[in-house]
Amino acid sequence: MHRPLRIRGCFLTLAGCAILAPGVAAQGSEDAASPATVVAEPATPTALAIRWPVVGDRNRNATIGVAYRKSGAETWTQAYPLFRTHNDRVSPDNAVRGGHLFAGSIVDLTPDTAYDVRLALEDPDGGSTVRSLRLQTASIPREPDGMQTRNVVPLAPGQPAGGSGTRSDPFRGLKVALARARPGDLLLLGPGTYAESGLSPAVSGTRERPIIVRGPADLSAVLDGRGADVLADLGGRAHVWLDRLTLRGARTLVKADRANFVSATRSRFEIQHLGFDGRGAIYRESTGFYVADNVFAGTVRWPRSKGIEKVYGVTVTGAGHVVAYNLIHNVGDAVHNGDVGRLSASDIHNNDIDVCTDDGIEADYSDTNVRVFRNRITNCFSGISLQPAHGGPVYIFRNLLFNLEYTPFKLHNETAGAVIFHNTSVKFGTPFAILNQGETVRDVVTRNNLFVGTGTPALRSTGAMSRCDFDNDGYEYGQGPFATWNDKTYRSAMMARGGGLYARYGAFTMGPHRTFAGAFAPPANHRQRLDRNAHDPRLGTHSRAIDRGVKLPNFNMRFAGKAPDLGCCERGDALPWFGPRPDELRR
Repeated sequence: MHRPLRIRGCFLTLAGCAILAPGVAAQGSEDAASPATVVAEPATPTALAIRWPVVGDRNRNATIGVAYRKSGAETWTQAYPLFRTHNDRVSPDNAVRGGHLFAGSIVDLTPDTAYDVRLALEDPDGGSTVRSLRLQTASIPREPDGMQTRNVVPLAPGQPAGGSGTRSDPFRGLKVALARARPGDLLLLGPGTYAESGLSPAVSGTRERPIIVRGPADLSAVLDGRGADVLADLGGRAHVWLDRLTLRGARTLVKADRANFVSATRSRFEIQHLGFDGRGAIYRESTGFYVADNVFAGTVRWPRSKGIEKVYGVTVTGAGHVVAYNLIHNVGDAVHNGDVGRLSASDIHNNDIDVCTDDGIEADYSDTNVRVFRNRITNCFSGISLQPAHGGPVYIFRNLLFNLEYTPFKLHNETAGAVIFHNTSVKFGTPFAILNQGETVRDVVTRNNLFVGTGTPALRSTGAMSRCDFDNDGYEYGQGPFATWNDKTYRSAMMARGGGLYARYGAFTMGPHRTFAGAFAPPANHRQRLDRNAHDPRLGTHSRAIDRGVKLPNFNMRFAGKAPDLGCCERGDALPWFGPRPDELRR
């Protein structure tokens, strides 16, 4: 009998969350599993995440099954098993001496809800055990009752800053309002241009009493840095919320390095270089960002003609963050990481991304349990980048990618640890290319994806593919060989099934342009900017992708036919919502 471990979700509180320590030396048989303490990662509103270091298991035959239920319910639901990482590719603080770190997520959950989670470690060599936890998803940020409204108006030329924040005597200028703001203050901005920079609250808010800066619904409160380096600096602050603002006129609009529980919602970012920038953090140094329902507008143009342009929408590092329901367009990277800081246990979802001269979403330098899902990515050099991931798992599922110059998934720089399920990519040229500089790609699992292109081979890799499990994907491609993989060419999908590329299922090949219900097909070239709203990825009646998927617990267990469909959208389902939501959908 195992007593449940109670750990509250960590999106709004860090209580109960800890970075794992490396394992201790194994005792007894080195093939037997010796599990250490289960660690809950910061929760988000729709996902829970777990790390479990296991010492021993030298022969790597241990598995960890996952089941969950809402607390108080009777029925358990199976989730996807925990993912085994390998010490040769994980970050140093995630290495387990004499064993492995297992990690994994449970997705598509209800916000602010308690769940029972059961982990079943099974090892034929010994050490099998069950652990039970009680975890809770995070709350979506809501304005608390009883906030104290402070009125703010722009500082007129020649007018002294000041005011008391009342209606009759509002704060004159946002800088003075922030200097005097205290937890529980709602700074209500009147329309007009606030020509100030270096905006920073003097103190942090609290979970129960945040500091909120809000403009009118028509975004007529304009924060203009007039050429400054930084418009608003929230670095090191906590529980600050920017809402319904227009931000422009600075190289960095919002700087949130090592900040915690910062929200940016329903605003417009007119980007010169960086929109929302929260970089430089590792696991415990920054958590709880909620960046949702914004428009990020950059300056780059399609097609790509200047190489990588350093104009970025959102940069995020740390753990427990959400970047969701944003429209991000005309940038280099919509969601950027780079090589400063690492990301764990965070969600990037339902964003509408259009025109990126580099990557739609960079999940580079991710550690564990980063989830990238239900995004629409159009007119980009590359779709989703992992160069590298540090062991994973990075979950990439249900994304729609259209008109890419290079590849749907960039797997470079010795990347390791990706789970790629149920995505649809439609592009000119090779459907799926992994054209690195000879590095090794490790620990990548694919299932139930649709890769549609005009070139050949359908799947091309130039580096070494190690411990990878590509299987049960669908391809539509030009005339010629099906795949090149580990320096071997496979003339057909059938030959690949029997020749070493596929271990179990093999690939499906689609008929030419009969996959989708509408006129959704690869463009004649990638250079024309295509309308992101004009193409429907849902499957046609006679598509070979219908019922060809394999079951993946927690990722596709609700389906209409005999089996799940391939691609991002199950036939008969409505399309996901991409980009900013109307207020009624946010409730």
